[in-house]
Amino acid sequence: MLIDFHTHTTASDGALTPRELLQRASEAGIDLFAITDHDTMAGYLEASQFQLDYPTVKLVPGVEVSCRWSATTIHVVGLGVDCQHPAMCEGLAELDTARTARGIKIAERLASRGFPGALEGAQIEAGGGQLGRPHFASWMVAQGHVPDHNTAFDKYLGQGKPGDVKAFWPELARAVAWIVDAGGIAVLAHPLKYKYTRMKLRRLVQDFAEAGGTAVEALSGRQTPDQTAQLLRLAEDFELDVSAGSDFHRDGPYSPRLGVELLRLEARSGVWRHFESAQENPEEAR
Repeated sequence: MLIDFHTHTTASDGALTPRELLQRASEAGIDLFAITDHDTMAGYLEASQFQLDYPTVKLVPGVEVSCRWSATTIHVVGLGVDCQHPAMCEGLAELDTARTARGIKIAERLASRGFPGALEGAQIEAGGGQLGRPHFASWMVAQGHVPDHNTAFDKYLGQGKPGDVKAFWPELARAVAWIVDAGGIAVLAHPLKYKYTRMKLRRLVQDFAEAGGTAVEALSGRQTPDQTAQLLRLAEDFELDVSAGSDFHRDGPYSPRLGVELLRLEARSGVWRHFESAQENPEEAR
């Protein structure tokens, strides 16, 4: 079975429209698929309108929620959430407000370093999707301020740089509660991306589990077998399920391909079991 529970569209910082991504998932032979745009379910909702055109793909409601833990931005994927539930609606509305305020702050910091007009430029790059740092990076490249996205993040937008603004995100426990209250499964996204020591990563996973988190993303994008084994052991230590996804944003020479083969996860207890027999009727996913 091929699954992918972590992908992005133009509703946030991905390059493909929801329908294009759903079509790509169908062509790749993916059985269970979630669109998990940052802090919005607009991508999933748009894709669900075309579900009947791609009957071999079971589309799972999804979102990737931004939050804070230990002064770091953490991402939690929500799977199977009721997008009409008051908790999720209120949470996403709060995140939308936070993203707007964060964008203004990022633009102010860039302006103070000689790059005026960043907010308007990034909003144009976002094209109506959720505003994020990749859109500021795209604007900086388009304006000739930096040669490429990597340089934009290395100098101005990455962790610890002027554009790394965290203060507007909710705490981890609140983000997990929104997902759980809306009937969803909370998954700690790409745990190794935070570059924590093993001890600090264990503290994060422990706090996540105590807040009601259900699973750890044991495979995300490009990982070595040793990294995957480390995350599988971590999930086992805290009696958490595992999830997997490509974290696909766009095509590129170093970008992961859509789809994860479940054999790579050694048949551990996985979140996919909640969706294997569900959603035979696409309307049930809405």
